[in-house]
Amino acid sequence: MLLDTTVLIDALRGRPAAARVRELRSGVQVPWVCAVNVEEVLRGTDSDEEAVVERFLKGFQLAPLGRSEGECAGRWRRDYARRGITLSQADCLIAAAAVGVGARLATGNPRHFPMPELDVDHWPVGT
Repeated sequence: MLLDTTVLIDALRGRPAAARVRELRSGVQVPWVCAVNVEEVLRGTDSDEEAVVERFLKGFQLAPLGRSEGECAGRWRRDYARRGITLSQADCLIAAAAVGVGARLATGNPRHFPMPELDVDHWPVGT
């Protein structure tokens, strides 16, 4: 499982996602995050919370974002744009990271991830 930023933020805020994340982290397979998630979470963090957030994020595996993930994300953005659908660079990179490690994606925004190659779990925000 790769956790999208929406899930990570909910977990940090102590919402019900926190229990689900703890359960995943205590399992055999530690969940994944990628560099885009790290950037997005830290960008929204106050300076006095940064150390706690960094410790939290270090408890996950880091999915690589290399050439193949960049190519995958670029193809998705191009191909969907040709059909009139705008996908964000960040979402495409997160999706490519999940596909790259063979993980499902847990997100509060499943419609941001229409890629058929990606298995998506909807974790509604705030629940």
